[in-house]
Order: sequence, then structure tokens, then C-alpha cells
Amino acid sequence: MNKTRRILAVMACAFCFTAMSAQTAPMVMNAAQRECVNLCGPWKAIVDQMDNGFYNYRWTRKPDRESFFADEHYFQNTTRLIEYDFDVASELRVPGDWNTQDPMYLYYEGTIWYRRTFNASPKPGMRYYLWFGAVNYEAIVGLNGRSIGEHRGGFTPFDFEVTDLLKEGQNSVVVKVNNARHQDNVPTLNCDWWNYGGITREVRLLEVPETFIREFSVRLSDDGRSIEGWARIDGQQAAGQEVRIAIPELKFKASATVGTDGLAQFSGKAKPVFWSPSNPKLYDVAITTATDKVSDRIGFRTIKADGRHLLLNGEEIFCKGISIHEEQLYDGGGRAWSESHARELLGAAKELGCNFVRLAHYPHNENMTRIADEMGLMVWSEVPVYWTISWTNADTYANACSQVSDMITRDRNRASIIIWSVANETPRSPERLEFLSGLIDLAHELDPTRLVSAAMEKQEMRGNVLTVNDELLQKSDLISFNEYVGWYDGDVEKCRRVTWSFPVEKPIIITELGCGVKSGYHGNADERFTEEYGVELYKAQIEMLENMPWLNGLSPWILKDFRSPRRQLAIIQGVYNRKGLLDENGTKKDCWQILHDWYETR
Repeated sequence: MNKTRRILAVMACAFCFTAMSAQTAPMVMNAAQRECVNLCGPWKAIVDQMDNGFYNYRWTRKPDRESFFADEHYFQNTTRLIEYDFDVASELRVPGDWNTQDPMYLYYEGTIWYRRTFNASPKPGMRYYLWFGAVNYEAIVGLNGRSIGEHRGGFTPFDFEVTDLLKEGQNSVVVKVNNARHQDNVPTLNCDWWNYGGITREVRLLEVPETFIREFSVRLSDDGRSIEGWARIDGQQAAGQEVRIAIPELKFKASATVGTDGLAQFSGKAKPVFWSPSNPKLYDVAITTATDKVSDRIGFRTIKADGRHLLLNGEEIFCKGISIHEEQLYDGGGRAWSESHARELLGAAKELGCNFVRLAHYPHNENMTRIADEMGLMVWSEVPVYWTISWTNADTYANACSQVSDMITRDRNRASIIIWSVANETPRSPERLEFLSGLIDLAHELDPTRLVSAAMEKQEMRGNVLTVNDELLQKSDLISFNEYVGWYDGDVEKCRRVTWSFPVEKPIIITELGCGVKSGYHGNADERFTEEYGVELYKAQIEMLENMPWLNGLSPWILKDFRSPRRQLAIIQGVYNRKGLLDENGTKKDCWQILHDWYETR
């Protein structure tokens, strides 16, 4: 119990950084299961490139009554000097990125103000939370004329309690959204994906009892013979309440009493059918108190690294994977967020023959992890500590810790997730080692049941011998790394010349490999970006991989072409990273079949 309390204390501290409001507690879990007012749909939007709605001309923050949070209306009283009016502004869809909703916003980085009015009838004895699935990147939220809190980080949920601010009848929520890149952000200034701005995931007004189940963990014990977990109860009447857990299909029941710290811990014997890619078994789970009830569908399985072996439910598993960006498969791209988007992306991975996906380079929306549970796809989930972060900046580290905490809090009950990743392609240095070691320790502290690693980089030892020579290998549970032999490193024939050697005995997952291919572009097999080059490279990579010792899986880069401002070769790239096995319209490239056929043999 002491360990559980310590874990939750760490989580609460991390949350204090990202959601600065009167309440500093972890997010309300399972928001989609709660009674709510759905705030998705059209929102009024005002572009504010100079942050005029927030700062005065001396660059001092305006009081709320003078800012756009006040939601004033010039056309209701034209005798006053008011230089904005949401009522006559244009509209943006929520959820959705602003970049793909209007051509003039495609490259826009800066502030856009969002406003939505809604009706509410607050009930006595109930509490209300304004919940956001994600906003990229900085969100400052206001309700009924006053700012109530802020959040930094574009890919994790957050909420604010608004019980005392909600009015009977019409209410106005205003959100200042800014996606400008900064050196001390996570991710930092430089990255290889599109910086989609906006309220990119769902928004809800949640209704919960005065004392409610805020979060919970239900999992298989390490020995696989019991189900154990805990629940955190929020409210003045929490202490002394009984918490009951039931899994009807297993005839499992357990109960525990809430302590003065709001925690109840439980365990009991059970023999569930283990979740696996071949049999993604999920059980209906209910957690009940005298005042609240939550439900979930949860699978039970174990994942371990045993020397060179990766073991799922005690048996060796090979991860036949693909990397995925959170960009829609069809309909012109844009940020993916819905259940249908998730089914399209993960369905394509299944068609390829995958049992594993790397959700890069940030936590994807909750639909992705829940549907991965359902489809039987193992998941690598990552925070955007990407390339050259400000390793010595305390705020940057606190932000990264918050994103790790939020990722684990939201998805700790998803059987599909087997690996938490804390970084991608970060340059070696003592400062970086300290930063990432702290994140790995935090992830293990918050969730001791999963593996923790990072996508590292390969090095060349001597001649044609390649390795991963990274001090982080001593902290990570895997040897996991990106390699582009035949693309950034030499030509296709180099794949057939090299051998690999590794300094530690841990399972190996190659987190990226591949090459750029323009769909339908043909030429000789040695010509870059041609379909022929892609076919030859994948064939040569497979020859190399079959000779690699201890290989436990891979997630080639990437399922589909995605927008990136770094890719500037006209006609060929056209601001798209062309390493997808599918193009931006979902058309299969020739190299798709090469990987598909190899996966059928594994």
C-alpha cells in the first residue's frame, strides 16, 4: 500500500505542473463513460497572431475582464469600444486541427481563440469538470468571463473542476490555444511531423458525484494467479467507504475500505483467459462505491524481458510491427481523433500482418489504445521527448514528467500497451542521460508491470559491424533503436554487408527502418524515391534482419506518408515524409507487399 501511495503522490506532483488551477489532482479517468455535456462541434474562432486578446500593447497580461475571456459583444452595444466579437467570428470544428480546415491556416503557428456557448443545469450534490482530450500546444481555459487554468503539452488529456463557476442556463467557455514552437517545450523547436494546432480531441463537461471514483488500476498479478489493483476516491466523504470490484464473467468479487488518503487496494484469486494478439480477450469490470460506479473492458496478460527474450504470458513473442503517426488515413489527412479514424489506421496495420504498432512520437488519442485492445495489437506508447530537448531546463523536465504521468494515468488499464517509451533519437550526453534516466525511473514507479525503453540510435563500431553504444541501455528494458541502413546510411547493398553486435543481452526491437518512396514513381532500382528502390531496400533489410542475433521485433517507418515541413523536394515530397508503405491517400506502394509477405512467414 505504501508503494501505491508513493506512486500516486508522484503523479499528483507531475499534474501540478501542467494544469495550474485551484485543483491539483490527477485527471478524471474514463471520461467517455461519464455523464456529460458533449462540447464537440462548431466553435467560434478568432485568429490572434499578436496575442492582442491576452496582452496589452506593453506586453503585460490583461485582466480577464479586458481580455477575450470576457466574451464581450460589440454588436450588442456599439457605443463601447470593443475590438472583437465571437458572435460574428468564423468557425472551426472541434475536435480537429485548424491547419486542414482552411488553406490559410495550413502553416499557421500562433494563437487562435475558441469560444463555445452551452446550456447547463447544475444539480445539487454533483461536481462538474471541464475535460479536454488534448489541445496543441498551450491551452489557457476560461469559463464565464474568468480564466480558470492552463495546460502545456499537445497530446494528453486534462481537466478543471468548474462546480462553483457553472451557471444555470447559458455558459461560455473560451480557450486560448497557441501551437508556437519553443526550445524548452516537449517536443522542442525541431521535429519531423506537422505541428497541427487546435483543440484536436474531444471536449466534455463531466458530471460526477460529490465523492467519486477518480482513477483506478486493475491488473494481473506478477505470478498470473490473482487480479489486483487500487482505486482513488475523491471527495470529503471518501474515507471509510467500501469499494467493490466485480468481474462477472470470472465470478470475481473483491472489496476494500478507503483510507484517509482516498486509496483502496484490493486483490483476489482468479484465472482469466490471457489477452494476446491471437485471442484479445477483454472482461467487463465494474468498480462501485456507495455514491459512484465506473466500468471498463480490461484484458489481463503479462509482459517481461527475460535475458534476450521478450515474453508475453510467459511465451516468446515476435513483434511484427509498423509505426503510425496520428494522421488520418483518408479524407485529406489532418489530425486523427475519432473511433473511425482509429479503426482505419489499425485496420491497415492488421491487413499488413502486424501484431504490434508503435504509436509515434506522442500519446495517441484514447480510441487508438482501446481499439488496439479490441483488435489484439500490442502497443509501444511514447512521449515527444524528441531529438534535442533542453536537457538542463527544470521546466522542460517537469513537463516531460507530466506527459509521462498523464500517458500512464490514462492508459494503465489497456492490455495492448506493452512498452512505455520516454524518447526518440536523442543525442548522447551526461545531461540527456540524467534526464531520460529520471523519466524511465518515473515510468517504472508509476507502472511496474510494463517495459520501459526509448528509441535510440545505432553506431558503427569498425568496418561493417554496427551496434547500439548508448549508456541508456543500462536503464532501459530493451535494446530499441532506429536504423536506416540503405537510406541515410549508405546504399541498399550495405544492408547485405553489415553485421550486428550488441553490448548487453536484452530483447531487441528495431523501432524504425525504411526509405522514402513516391507512390507511382518508377525508375531503376538504384534511383532514390522510386518504387523499385523501396522494393530492393526492403528485400535487403529483411536479409539483414534474418541474420541479426536475438531480434524480437520491428516497427518500420511508417504506415502512411504524413505531412512534414522538413520534406521540401518539390514533385517528390511536397511537404510529405514519403517513407510510408501507403501514400497520403491510402494507396499501397510496392514495398508494402514485401513486408506483408515476410510477416506471413514469421
